[in-house]
Amino acid sequence: MLNSSARAHVNRVTDPIGRWLVGRGITPDAVTVAGTVGSVAAALWFLPRGELVAGTLVITLFVLFDLIDGAMARARGRSTVFGAVLDSTCDRIADGALFAALAWWCLGVGDQRTLGVAALVCLVAGQLVSYIKARAEGAGLSADGGLVERAERLIIALVGTGLHGLGVPYALHVALWVLAAASVWTVGQRIAAVHRSARAHEAGRGAPDPADPAPNP
Repeated sequence: MLNSSARAHVNRVTDPIGRWLVGRGITPDAVTVAGTVGSVAAALWFLPRGELVAGTLVITLFVLFDLIDGAMARARGRSTVFGAVLDSTCDRIADGALFAALAWWCLGVGDQRTLGVAALVCLVAGQLVSYIKARAEGAGLSADGGLVERAERLIIALVGTGLHGLGVPYALHVALWVLAAASVWTVGQRIAAVHRSARAHEAGRGAPDPADPAPNP
């Protein structure tokens, strides 16, 4: 997860853009959808054809829309429940398209069948990381943290893809296999976090409430 210092630096760049867009009547939801459509289209168009550098640049551009919609929500002084659900849903779609497109390239033009397995592991594990947190929060539990979250997954995958497109040997291999292992580890971390949260929740429910009257002897 990006730390607070990094987020502060990013916000100094994105907040003026967010205010400018809000001032022109554009909604954060529109930016969210536009960024998702653009990143999905770029991933499925460029990557399976082996145009890894172009794909990396265009996908990165549209991924940045995810920072802009948050800046727009801050500029408006509020966010909506629907906007939060839409943003999370669009993130899953964009992530799925990226790793599906990488797997498509590996199993097709790239002729890297074993590497395609790593891309598919990244796809499934990445979706699980997000699902576990959402499901836990829906049950009133906590599943925060983990070794790699969305920002790290995107950075590692896109850097590896771009470098491979530039001819750096094994850049994508290292990126995808490291990310696959780290994503599986993060799934385990989140399940463990849910388990701890559930035990604490159950322990809290079982303890007597100080506000309750003492039982009659």
